[in-house]
Amino acid sequence: MNWQDIFATRMGRMKASEIRELLKLLDQPDIISFAGGIPDPALFPQAEFKAALNDIFASGQGTDALQYSVSEGYKPLRDWIATQMAALGIPCGADNILITSGSQQALDYLGKLMLSKNDTALVNWPTYLGALGAFNAYEPQFDQISANSNRSATDYVQTAASHGGQAKFAYMSVDFANPTGETMDRRARLSMLDLANELDIAIVEDAAYQSLRYDGEAIPPILALEIERTGSIEDCRTIYCGSFSKTLAPGLRVGWVCAAKSVIQPLVLMKQAADLHSSTINQIAIHKVASTGFDAQIEKIRATYSQRRDHMLNALTTHMPKGVTWTKPEGGMFIWVTLPPHLDGAKLLAQSLKTQKVAFVPGRAFFADGSSGNTLRLSFSCADEDTINTGINRLGQLLQSVV
Repeated sequence: MNWQDIFATRMGRMKASEIRELLKLLDQPDIISFAGGIPDPALFPQAEFKAALNDIFASGQGTDALQYSVSEGYKPLRDWIATQMAALGIPCGADNILITSGSQQALDYLGKLMLSKNDTALVNWPTYLGALGAFNAYEPQFDQISANSNRSATDYVQTAASHGGQAKFAYMSVDFANPTGETMDRRARLSMLDLANELDIAIVEDAAYQSLRYDGEAIPPILALEIERTGSIEDCRTIYCGSFSKTLAPGLRVGWVCAAKSVIQPLVLMKQAADLHSSTINQIAIHKVASTGFDAQIEKIRATYSQRRDHMLNALTTHMPKGVTWTKPEGGMFIWVTLPPHLDGAKLLAQSLKTQKVAFVPGRAFFADGSSGNTLRLSFSCADEDTINTGINRLGQLLQSVV
């Protein structure tokens, strides 16, 4: 049997994640890895989760925790999230919240909800690789969107129509974006909201890193800015995707969608058809830990990651040759490096692994059109000061030899 003749055509668009493959390098002790955008496991609140799990069974919750549950998610957790959203300027109720298996599942569901074959998703150049993978399964086209672009709404509509579909949504990570680490200012967020209104499309706001601000002034989410205009989340086109993966524990796979009930309701039907519900015990454990120690956990990881960001920025200034530039993020986990035009990040990675034993993510994979190969992403979240200095020094030596 030739399975390729049986697989759906969408499989031709699905590719292995370069980041997932690079994570395998973490098992090699001689490799310094700035590749995986993952939290430092040393910062996980292990004692708190141990206490939470013990309490689940000691208090008699074990039966419920091990049982099937509602597709919408554990109600006390959704109530807690709604309180957090209100603090961000997004007043809502539990019925505006759907618990998902990480925000990655939310992106998959939203692609399934809105994209028909040849419809267009508007994304940044570059954008989160996982979003491209999630949306790709639904066979869309991608078009570049930018707050600094002078393109008209008519141009976007005509481009989408030329591919045989419609523009359906704009996807963006507005705080410390993966991969660039950049943040959209308030003016840019309002500009994106204006364009979405003119195009009559949704906005998918990926807020995976929203809590990881180290300096600078916090900016309201796009959904909060839209509620200031409309007066109610029920009249908003913005869909907010949150996650506990970067703050509490990625292994528990707990994220959420916050949106108008008219969006949440069909997503619940998808959840019912896909996996019934997210892990009940994981949701209860997340709620126990978040409701008693979320703020303290955030302060702990901010203090550590901000120092590591500063170390990496200082090391880049010290060791990078002329012609290499990089972003200076106010939070998150990433620094985006732009190389001279004649260099290719993928070829540089192959050489770096062989001679310098330093890993990073080549930038081309973050571009929907496969362009801009002279870029790379560095993550500082899992490296201490000595590792950062050694790794960036080695990478600088390599670049000195090729620029």
